[in-house]
Amino acid sequence: MDAFDLSGKQALVTGASKGIGRAIALAYATAGADVALVSRSAETLAEVAKEVEALGRRAVVIPADLTDRDAAAGAVAAAIDGLGHLDIVVNNAGGSNFLVEFKDLRLSGWDKLMRLNLDSAMAVCHTVAPHLLGRGEGVVINVASVAALGAPLLAPYAAAKAGLVALTKTLAVEWAGSGVRVNALCPGWTATELNRNLWEDPATGAATVATVPMRRWGTAEEMAQPAVFLASRASAYMTGQVLFVDGGATATASGA
Repeated sequence: MDAFDLSGKQALVTGASKGIGRAIALAYATAGADVALVSRSAETLAEVAKEVEALGRRAVVIPADLTDRDAAAGAVAAAIDGLGHLDIVVNNAGGSNFLVEFKDLRLSGWDKLMRLNLDSAMAVCHTVAPHLLGRGEGVVINVASVAALGAPLLAPYAAAKAGLVALTKTLAVEWAGSGVRVNALCPGWTATELNRNLWEDPATGAATVATVPMRRWGTAEEMAQPAVFLASRASAYMTGQVLFVDGGATATASGA
């Protein structure tokens, strides 16, 4: 089990104030890593920081809107300054707050979700590249989604996540020779605050996961443990891969 140990590692987690990002930050701290926490909400980040510190690890709070490229660059710089260096970078910030048929989509909505789900991760990767490549080691984990395979009513979100998967594979090949691994984690339906309106209602919640073979929603913690695997020596010979954690949804044509 030592292969999963993150003791002495320094991690940056975006979208760390709640949901999957918070769960990943706490899982990393539990495994021994110090964590730089990035999100727009300084108040909520402070609460997560207390949880990280209660686990005996350091936490650096970095409020930032990653849809602003300058802010994304500043967040990376602040994380390196606060932790000394970075071993692990998790691009988790993202989401979608609307459902709409593509024909009715406002283009401003497309732009907004592209900035949040793809451009923010690109900006973080572009900024941190010289640091990781210069050190000759490191791990990048891009949190995409099963929606990357296509998702009705979620065209911009799906397209952004598909782009993130493509970016992951591209960087994995470009950076492999420099000792930096890049993988994607693709959660399935996960019960978080973002989609509480779906899973909290028994009928709607059940209908949403009706095509998922395990017939239930995942939890944020069930996404965090695979993120520990991807960050650790346990996945040392793994790069450019897309890890689906989805209750079996993508194993069936109807659940893809």
